[in-house]
Amino acid sequence: MVMLYGPAFKDVAHEMFGDGIMSAIDMSVDIAKSPDGPDHERQVADVQEVLRHRGKAWRGNARAVRCRARSAGAVERRRRALCGARRHRRRGRENVGFDSPAGCKPALNLRMPSAPPCGVGSACLETTMERKTLVTGGAGFLGSHLCDRLLARGDEVLCVDNFFTGTKRNVAHLLREPRFELMRHDVTFPLYVEVERIFNLACPASPVHYQFDPVQTTKTSVHGAINMLGLAKRVRARILQASTSEVYGDPEVHPQTEVYWGRVNCIGPRSCYDEGKRCAETLFFDYQRQHDVDIKVMRIFNTYGPRMHPNDGRVVSNFIVQALRGDDVTIYGEGLQTRSFCYVDDLIDGMLKLMDSAKGLHGPVNIGNPGEFTMLELAERVLRLTGSRSRLVHMPLPQDDPRQRQPDITVAKTALGWEPKVALEDGLKETIAYFRKLLAE
Repeated sequence: MVMLYGPAFKDVAHEMFGDGIMSAIDMSVDIAKSPDGPDHERQVADVQEVLRHRGKAWRGNARAVRCRARSAGAVERRRRALCGARRHRRRGRENVGFDSPAGCKPALNLRMPSAPPCGVGSACLETTMERKTLVTGGAGFLGSHLCDRLLARGDEVLCVDNFFTGTKRNVAHLLREPRFELMRHDVTFPLYVEVERIFNLACPASPVHYQFDPVQTTKTSVHGAINMLGLAKRVRARILQASTSEVYGDPEVHPQTEVYWGRVNCIGPRSCYDEGKRCAETLFFDYQRQHDVDIKVMRIFNTYGPRMHPNDGRVVSNFIVQALRGDDVTIYGEGLQTRSFCYVDDLIDGMLKLMDSAKGLHGPVNIGNPGEFTMLELAERVLRLTGSRSRLVHMPLPQDDPRQRQPDITVAKTALGWEPKVALEDGLKETIAYFRKLLAE
């Protein structure tokens, strides 16, 4: 026999099970009113027949309703929560960049919707959780430092990397952290997760690595941007693109401001990286204009510090590793080309400030140290700080290698209140200590 637990039961039962259950409920009411009546046994038999006719699955649903229909308010909250969950699952099957297979569900569900569904109060979803943050390229040089800082401030971090240039060593100290998760994944394929913030750092950044497979490098920048922007649109996440000063190419304007369009060889050996990053910026701003995706674009200038790859071919790591090994220190050209070097801690500060800035500030924003040094000056400092007796050897200058590079950080200063604090010599000491320990292992 069906039991009544509240005034909302009949309405909910009719909505979920149809007219058959209503007949059983009405007959049950009659039975309850006259338990000793002459037709009592017949009425009980009629109710049981209705229940048998609907089958076991129907009775199981009746039991579920009976448990949840304690009051009109509880029923309404449950109905609205189910409605919101269905809509959320439908959104989960959408991906703007590439269509997901039919019925495909997210590979990882890190959070419930940030806002309660159906416009109801917190009664539906009473769980309070930390901010869920995705870092692509999270096991790389910059990504691993970013994961450290995000965890330190209380975020839950999903670190995604295909380990082409990133290493598990960079994040090994985080693997026991309960708010940290490591996933092997290539961003050229769609990713189905639920997050609130996305830092898109995935792409090899040194000439040695990005020229190893230039087609894949372009795919990583372009397809990776499409997939991450599609994810950001689907889950309404804020997304930051780690772009590069290479979008300026070999500049004719010095120092480089964000409004400078650059001077890039679109068919040279460095173009896979330079043009890939330029195309990624285009996609970010088109998604913002067309779909109102909340984007941030930062242009990273030369950065150095612990966890750099020892064989990445970048000038700071090259000089330090060669000096510590006693090898000749290789200088390309006459060594008069200039670079500006930003210590990794300063850069991560700028990255977090940009991500946390007001919604209307999309960028691009230059993040780097405006201190400018020639390659000869850098080599001499490294030799002095390492105590090395290595010789300076000059080699031909690579094609399209920029003659000068210096950021104008006026926007970062005024809009973010950011400027670098670590002097080159102090940063080099930390980096040398890291490589000295690494090479001794």
